[in-house]
Amino acid sequence: MNEQIHDAVTRRTFVHGATVAVGALATGCATSKHIKSAGSLVPGDAPIRIGLIGCGGRGTGAASQALKADPGVVLYAMGDAFPDRLTSSHSHLEKQFSDRADVPEARQFTGFDAYQKVIDSDVDMVILTTPPHFRPQHFKAAVAGGKHIFMEKPMAVDGTGVRSVLDDAKIARDKNLNVMGGFCWRYNLPNRACYKRIHNGAIGDVTCVHSTYLTAPLGTKPRQEGWSDMEWQLRNWQHFNWLSGDHIAEQACHAIDKINWAKGDVPPAKAISLGGRQMRVSPESGNVYDHFSVMYVYDDGSRCFHDCRQMPGCWNDNTEYLIGTHGNCYVNSWGPNQEIKGSHPWSYEGPNPNMYQVEHDELFQAIRGTRGRIDDVDQMMGSTLMAIMGRMSAYSGQPVEWDEAMESEERLGPASYTLGDLPTPSVSVPGNVVSWNELTTAGA
Repeated sequence: MNEQIHDAVTRRTFVHGATVAVGALATGCATSKHIKSAGSLVPGDAPIRIGLIGCGGRGTGAASQALKADPGVVLYAMGDAFPDRLTSSHSHLEKQFSDRADVPEARQFTGFDAYQKVIDSDVDMVILTTPPHFRPQHFKAAVAGGKHIFMEKPMAVDGTGVRSVLDDAKIARDKNLNVMGGFCWRYNLPNRACYKRIHNGAIGDVTCVHSTYLTAPLGTKPRQEGWSDMEWQLRNWQHFNWLSGDHIAEQACHAIDKINWAKGDVPPAKAISLGGRQMRVSPESGNVYDHFSVMYVYDDGSRCFHDCRQMPGCWNDNTEYLIGTHGNCYVNSWGPNQEIKGSHPWSYEGPNPNMYQVEHDELFQAIRGTRGRIDDVDQMMGSTLMAIMGRMSAYSGQPVEWDEAMESEERLGPASYTLGDLPTPSVSVPGNVVSWNELTTAGA
């Protein structure tokens, strides 16, 4: 790795950024870093043209929230790998928003290059909601095009992708572009109030966090006649690690993000994990694990723990337990229920609007210039890399240090994209460290 990139992404850089972020939290600001100057804004009531890149359920939902956030928002262009997903999404949004979501066929793009066509179609802002593997590539193009960006979590599936996003984020800052990440709990008002108190010392120093994301498996799509290997994997993208990063990155990263949030966005020194695949049996379940358990070790000697599982018929849970030197905190995100016990007892009493809507309300206020620029990059990439570390350690059966994950040259996925042959990657076996290319060869 060249020296310039290394200097940009060391743990020291993240620790410094986290200190700035915690200072902002202590003043009661939103969890994004807000910067006074901003460019490429759309002032007044002029239309804000948005482009949707990735027309699945999350993308359609994000576009709906964007259209609700500001009466001047219009859905201007759409792109997806598959025409049926785009048509379904457009039909749903057009019924809900009428002429504000009336995207003519000339601005409906399909195929692997659809993202670039959306970006080139004179939009002001893009929503990036394709499978996470493509996020760094799409982010790079959006920044180059000078677009404001909402990008879903996770923001990458490997260290190569993380470094790419961090490099392009520097260009986004130079262009004064708003960049919002899809770690939606940072925009949940009860959680914001809770974590603000934590950072203000309500339980003293946070010495341990235990987070869970225990849930049922996501749905699969049996292979249909005429589907190529690539299409079959894309339509089951949550179940292939090159597309999703495995469920610890694709889904449970929310719970890992709350560890990161509790620790002031200061990154761990290393991760020690275990995991496996016990109940996934169908071909459509790909090569991802169905359970992980991770211990994050910090320089100050503290340790944080995360457990996630996707298994049918099991007990589900999504909670965080924070242990401090002067008290404890319990956060049940599915409740909601936030409670602090100890020297400064507290429980949340206040409004709880839809956090997905809050995200877009604040983003479009920033695009209008009525609030400071939003830059979620450091916190979202820190949490993304923590999830990647957890997967790397479980797959290999070895501890993985932060810098090792950040500097990893591994790139999951094929070198080029065509709707043709693509061997199914085999399942990683702890103690047998192999590359993605070796996994696909073994699975051929």
